[in-house]
Amino acid sequence: MTNTLRIGTRGSALAMAQSSMVAEELERAGYTTELVRIATSGDQSQAPINEIGVGVFTSALREALAAGEVDVAVHSYKDLPTAPDPRLALAAVPPREDPRDALVARDDLTLGELPPGSVVGTGSPRRASQLQALGLGLETRGIRGNVDTRMRKVADGELDAVVLARAGLARVGRLEVITESLDPLQMLPAPAQGALAVECRVDDVDTEHLLQSVLDDEASRVAVAAERAMLAALEAGCSAPVGALAGVVEDLDEDGRVIDRLSMRGVVATDDNQLVRASATGETTAAEQLGRDIAAQLLEARAASLSGPGSS
Repeated sequence: MTNTLRIGTRGSALAMAQSSMVAEELERAGYTTELVRIATSGDQSQAPINEIGVGVFTSALREALAAGEVDVAVHSYKDLPTAPDPRLALAAVPPREDPRDALVARDDLTLGELPPGSVVGTGSPRRASQLQALGLGLETRGIRGNVDTRMRKVADGELDAVVLARAGLARVGRLEVITESLDPLQMLPAPAQGALAVECRVDDVDTEHLLQSVLDDEASRVAVAAERAMLAALEAGCSAPVGALAGVVEDLDEDGRVIDRLSMRGVVATDDNQLVRASATGETTAAEQLGRDIAAQLLEARAASLSGPGSS
């Protein structure tokens, strides 16, 4: 481990804010840090996310880390491919920010107050399918760009509203623009939304232990592990947009003692844009199995919907 921890980050305002938060925690713990900006192909492309894939935001960071150009990489966890990189270790998942989606609408309107026919901008098929399923008569339109670019489309009257990750707005200090934080019962967030992933090289054991001891939050880690396991299982059998949210909750065991359990819900869209849902509770020590169990429920329900009445 070097005397100064070089932290690799994308150059966007949100990425810099997230990496700065990690750097500040490490500095408070007595370590010296340096932020190193890494350009990624995702930042340079204007194509829709579902066309270019999430890995475009993380691959350049990971290559710089593996090559020893930086010691640490900070990612929005939801941008990471589900397949692990054998060269790297997930050293820490810091405390998760509020994972909900947020509406930024004209005239301070909430989702239910938007008139039918209102145009809502989102670059996410997951958000679009769940918005359509609410039956509010809203039109969705694909958009790209940073937070300010997206919100400007509302201010300029091009869109009636946009849906963004609440966590991103929190991290760049823009919570005041939110007109409604969307209840997960209306819109389940993306797997790992609001969480950060802090990686180091797999053979850099000293840095891994340091990052884990200073930054890691066990409740955030197990929740996100379940959500990502669900996503990985669905990617093998389904290309539809998915949402998931897990959290540690208190429960009672057979002897009436309070214990921690992991509660999770998942959603996936069918080919005709209907939604199927599943939920379950499991042990915090078996987070990934809980995610796979919910994925199996969703795939079964989705298959049943495709073979049901009216199917060919």
